[in-house]
Amino acid sequence: MELAVETRALGKRYGRTWALRDCALQVPAGRIAALVGPNGAGKTTLLHLAVGLLRPDAGEVRVFGRDPRDGPSVLADIGFVAQDTPVYRDFTPAELITMGGKLNRRRWDAALARDRLAALGIPPDKPAGKLSGGQRAQVALALALAKRPRLLLLDEPIASLDPLARREFMQALMGAVAESETTVLLSSHLLADLERSCDYLIVLQTARVQLTGAVDELVDAHRTLVGPRAGSESIAGVAEVVRASHTERQSTLLVRRDPAVPIDPLWTEHEVTLEDLVLAHLAAAEPRVTAAAWGVPA
Repeated sequence: MELAVETRALGKRYGRTWALRDCALQVPAGRIAALVGPNGAGKTTLLHLAVGLLRPDAGEVRVFGRDPRDGPSVLADIGFVAQDTPVYRDFTPAELITMGGKLNRRRWDAALARDRLAALGIPPDKPAGKLSGGQRAQVALALALAKRPRLLLLDEPIASLDPLARREFMQALMGAVAESETTVLLSSHLLADLERSCDYLIVLQTARVQLTGAVDELVDAHRTLVGPRAGSESIAGVAEVVRASHTERQSTLLVRRDPAVPIDPLWTEHEVTLEDLVLAHLAAAEPRVTAAAWGVPA
């Protein structure tokens, strides 16, 4: 399996504070990976390390097996759209495309950028500063895709866009990835948008990776259970309780199930969404326990 991004014990510190620590993850090539977590979890730091803008204070990061700081030959394989989708506001899209070709001589595809912007109705001769936020985001995406990157890193590119602009951006992204087989690592808080587009998940919390894997496998491995308020005994079919809430008479649990054992029939089993899964793991601030060790006071 080819890995687009791999980190081992990766860490970055600002003063005495670790923005990222003991980060170990793998993003298989060809995936559209969602990078989620609360503010301050280390998402932007991870992306900046992967694109070579930052130097690690511990561990290592590899992009297709190479250090992203090794030089232009590595960076030519990486497209990056930063959080504020920066473009030169006095330049027109046509001028930005021309400039991109002068800076990226390896495999710049100016026709791709022009065609994408034309299809979206974005005027090529209007200064970027006079375009809407959604249009500027589309320009930034078109420029990143024109590099024909093997890896595309996107840092909250749609956070400030309205729902229609977000949908147009994600549709453009999905279409481009389907055509080019580019690997994408997308940081966002908008779980509904990610659920429709991403097939791999990385959850960061308090500077560490908390959960990672293929979305369909992770969702299939978790269930919401509703049943009687329990004692200290284990629940058949449950490998781990991720999150629990209780009323006087019943408990609701989000669990990681044991695929080899049927769920105890006393509990009603429900499938989970990606949003359920992510929020439960983010809310699980305390160290996790196995089902055998979990108990609810009577």
